[in-house]
Amino acid sequence: MGNDQRDHVEVYPFPAEGEPISSEDDAIDLIGSVWSHAAKTAAVPVDRFDPAFFDLSTGLAGAFTQKLVNYRIRLAIVGDLGEYVAESDALRDYVRESNRGDHVWFVRDDEELAKRLDALG
Repeated sequence: MGNDQRDHVEVYPFPAEGEPISSEDDAIDLIGSVWSHAAKTAAVPVDRFDPAFFDLSTGLAGAFTQKLVNYRIRLAIVGDLGEYVAESDALRDYVRESNRGDHVWFVRDDEELAKRLDALG
């Protein structure tokens, strides 16, 4: 699968199929994939993440996203988070705060991601 260019922001879309992202080490693999495709943004389907990622008490989401931020890789988690945010006020707050920044976004679909990227100008 190739990468898309949206307003000079290279996006590497991760396939929906594959091993679940379930550890901090998976962030290193993701960074390598993004860099090997000359991208700056990783678009990863919600379904690729182990459900533990969305349980903030595990610390996985924080450690995982911090690695990407350190390497200046934007993470866009694409898909419906409804069932996860319905169960966790903390996650709902994390999603809202993340979406205010430029490093980690939670978007419904590729169209919403494209709009966010276009807004970067």
